[in-house]
Amino acid sequence: MKIAFDAIPLMGRRTGIGYCEAGQVEAMTRLHPEDQFTLNYFAARHLAERAADIAPFLRDNVAAKHAFCIPYAYRTVSTFVPVPYSWFFGKNDLTHFFNYIVPPHVGGRTVVTVHDMVCRAFPETVRGRTKTMLDLGLVPSMKRADRIVTDSEFSKTEIIRYYPQFADKIRVVPCGVSTERFHPVSDPAKIAQVREKHHIAAQYFLYLGTLEPRKNLVNLIEAYAQYARNFDTPAQLVLAGGKGWLYDEIFAKVNTLGLSDKVIFTQYIEECDLCALMSGAMAFTFPSIYEGFGMPPLEAMACGTPVLVSDAASLPEVTGESAVIVRAQDISSIAAGLSRLHEDAGLRERLSAEGLARAKAFSWEQSANLLYQVYQEIL
Repeated sequence: MKIAFDAIPLMGRRTGIGYCEAGQVEAMTRLHPEDQFTLNYFAARHLAERAADIAPFLRDNVAAKHAFCIPYAYRTVSTFVPVPYSWFFGKNDLTHFFNYIVPPHVGGRTVVTVHDMVCRAFPETVRGRTKTMLDLGLVPSMKRADRIVTDSEFSKTEIIRYYPQFADKIRVVPCGVSTERFHPVSDPAKIAQVREKHHIAAQYFLYLGTLEPRKNLVNLIEAYAQYARNFDTPAQLVLAGGKGWLYDEIFAKVNTLGLSDKVIFTQYIEECDLCALMSGAMAFTFPSIYEGFGMPPLEAMACGTPVLVSDAASLPEVTGESAVIVRAQDISSIAAGLSRLHEDAGLRERLSAEGLARAKAFSWEQSANLLYQVYQEIL
């Protein structure tokens, strides 16, 4: 087969969508040397940086194809004027778009990944530009696609709920986790070094992800305040990750509750520090109100870190019974979950062991094989 991937999500600072594509593309191209793969991408600036982003995925059966154009410009124009994608990238047996949108007139068959329905379920939590793009482009994209891939049974149910006309096209392909990239760190010196680098106390709860509304961080901070009142020496709450949008309320809540000495923000965490930061945490907290899959809790499990998640969306599907599950909109429930994890070392030990086993069930090889079956079904 001649298979092309839209490589734009692989470029720059990756989001969850980019890591999902990276895991599936790397595994599939390695597992299927008999096929020819192409990474298609638009770029008009920083060409050397964009080529460097693509380079790790190139091998004997993987090539890159660059079109000189600003990606956002093409996406915007093609939403209103059907500028053929095939003008830039020709024809392949199949092209896979990992970020919701299939452009007009793609040469060959098409697959699109629709990760979730947050744009319909919680539109107030979606950045304005993204919401506009999905409002205008999602339905035409799903019409154009031969198959729609989504990350979880929950997301499949959500897509059918809002767009029942596309039910027959939908296939579930869960994401994976790399146990090479995410693994336990048992060296206390390494963990201490990372803590000192980021000014983190010996005991801490960790959130790692974008600071944005749907991650439910305001409720997490309020729940932490309840938890902290019950202990003489509460664990810190570490909110690690880059700013997304509408994050001012998150910082304001910390100040309003007088928690600036107990809640710390670390901004972006370097790749080399991730495993040690996760491994050193008392628990990983992820009380999001909506996720199509939820990779961060699985990554924490792969590091042997006990996990707390909300009961919302796909998160219980991903973690199974290997996590403390709390009610997303119930601050007291989240606070009780933090307290349980603080007090019960046996619970933490059990969740650590169960989480490691759970993470091993979600490999990128398994994910790539399921996706490859979708390609075979089409062709």
